[in-house]
Amino acid sequence: MTASPDLGTPRLTTPELASPDLLRSVFRRHAAGVAVITAQGGEGPVGFTATSLTSVSAEPPLVSFGVGTGASSWPAIAERDHVGVHILGEHQRELAATFARSGADRFGAPTAWREGPEGVPVLDDVLAWLVCRVVARVPAGDHRIVLAEVVLGDPTGAGRPLLYHQGDFKGLRE
Repeated sequence: MTASPDLGTPRLTTPELASPDLLRSVFRRHAAGVAVITAQGGEGPVGFTATSLTSVSAEPPLVSFGVGTGASSWPAIAERDHVGVHILGEHQRELAATFARSGADRFGAPTAWREGPEGVPVLDDVLAWLVCRVVARVPAGDHRIVLAEVVLGDPTGAGRPLLYHQGDFKGLRE
């Protein structure tokens, strides 16, 4: 049997050497769910949009996410014992953009939120949320990988998940 170029044979191009641009270009092609991570900071609530959220373990229930050490939210994430994890829905593109934008007033109107368990800011109208206890912060280049154990949460929000793909927030298609 011979392979035909029309039937899925990979294109052979000149590969690029590893670089931040190569990594960004490759991961723009990877669709990821969108989450917002929150914590109580010294000056008030902080938060950021994350596409690196991962379920790590069921026993004990652990999640992980990455955060840049230069991010405005990092000092609070570095010091606090608890964080909030929020799964965003398609209806929350603007919220995702607000929490991704540097210098934005992330918790001002129209963001709806309340103080939740352990003082963690909990966003309203999300598909699901968790309050998690931070168990480790692992150095990873210019980021830290945060491992956090789920304490409690609510998986009952309505809607379909928001995705991040090709540098934009998008809805899920069947």
